Amino acid sequence: MVVKWRSRAGSVLPDALLTVLVAFVGVVGTTVLDQSSTAVTKVDALTYVLVLASAASVAVRRRWPLGTLAVTTAALATYLYIGYPYGPIFFPFLVAVYTAARWIPLRTAVIGSVIALVVVFPHIFTHGASIPGGFAILPITAWVAVPFAIGITVRVTREATQRARAELVRKGVYDERMRVAQEVHDVVGHGLAAIKMQADVALHLLAKKPEQAETALTAISRTSSEALDELRTTLALVRRPEGEARAATPSLRRLDELRQRMDKAGVTIRLDTTGTEEPLPDAADMAGYRVVQESLTNVLRHSDAKVATVRIGYEPEAVTITVSNPAPGARAGRDGGLGIPGMRDRVASVGGTFFAGPTEDGRFEVHAMLPVNGAAR
Repeated sequence: MVVKWRSRAGSVLPDALLTVLVAFVGVVGTTVLDQSSTAVTKVDALTYVLVLASAASVAVRRRWPLGTLAVTTAALATYLYIGYPYGPIFFPFLVAVYTAARWIPLRTAVIGSVIALVVVFPHIFTHGASIPGGFAILPITAWVAVPFAIGITVRVTREATQRARAELVRKGVYDERMRVAQEVHDVVGHGLAAIKMQADVALHLLAKKPEQAETALTAISRTSSEALDELRTTLALVRRPEGEARAATPSLRRLDELRQRMDKAGVTIRLDTTGTEEPLPDAADMAGYRVVQESLTNVLRHSDAKVATVRIGYEPEAVTITVSNPAPGARAGRDGGLGIPGMRDRVASVGGTFFAGPTEDGRFEVHAMLPVNGAAR
């Protein structure tokens, strides 16, 4: 899997703060260590130029990881070949190796890190403070291997998390389509069975009592129209071709259309929206729409008071949905069908919470919270 390593706006401030930190530590630490170092070359103006140049490259590490690695490697190699004392100039280099392993394709990261090691390695033969003999190989290798391993570990963990989250979304969409398929089966099966029965009656009465046959034919026309309307609505998702407008699918952005349809059916709806509307994952968006749709259908079927209030609240981490209506006159059938359990399962499938029941102020309320999955850093 190729990681998208170009930085997002949210990474600018953290990287800027990190740059300031490593620059401050580099300048102060280098100055302090110069007093006790055994290095031949003492700290001078060029020392601080190299330290600050290396630190400054950290600011763009996620936009240009290879560039940051190249700058920090060049600055570190120059610093060490001149013979300046070992010090905090290593920190930007470690950050650059970690960033390469974390954000860019693995093969490119390996090649870049190996080249960086080869460029820095020869200083052990000339630097006055280097560990004598072959023992210097271990710390030099660790400067690259340790941050690289940490970067790969973070990368693999994040990618696994993203795959798991994507799989949950795909499973939610798949389950929804399976539910739609079952609804199509029920709609078509029920409609065709009713039409066949009424057609048989019409054929039987056509010759003997044509006036009664007309009644059966009228029933066939009405039943087929209702079945076709319901079938078109149910198939809106699975029949949507590539490139068709997103509005063709069940979405919270279509609640005004739902309100208008329910108004024609006799339910007066007050629709309130708070917060800034943001695009939602398909599964969560569909679940929210279905919760509102099923709740209003229950109002139409089971409540004598054909009035309802729908509140949608957009928050940074979640979308809240509340549908309520006066409870007096509600019939017992409201909790006896599959509507509320279906809503609860639908919300749970996207990791949300759900409540349905009477409230203390004498209303019946359906409340759902749908989490919004943000992009992985």
